[in-house]
Amino acid sequence: MKKSLSGLGHKQVIKAFQKAGWTLREGGSHAILTKEGQIARLTIPRHNPVKQFLLKGVIKTAGMTEEDFFYYLNK
Repeated sequence: MKKSLSGLGHKQVIKAFQKAGWTLREGGSHAILTKEGQIARLTIPRHNPVKQFLLKGVIKTAGMTEEDFFYYLNK
């Protein structure tokens, strides 16, 4: 069964990226995540749910696949 990115809240998404080594920097309406050795930073809107097309872009920016993301989401 294929897993779906739809319906995920911003807290779940942030925790998954933190498990992958990203560090949360507080922001206003958006969470900013950085990682040592990475030029890119991840910007996650504090929406529930996070829109699927936005999450796909953030996963790609992080250099991860959807399978990698689900691994950390369920870890």
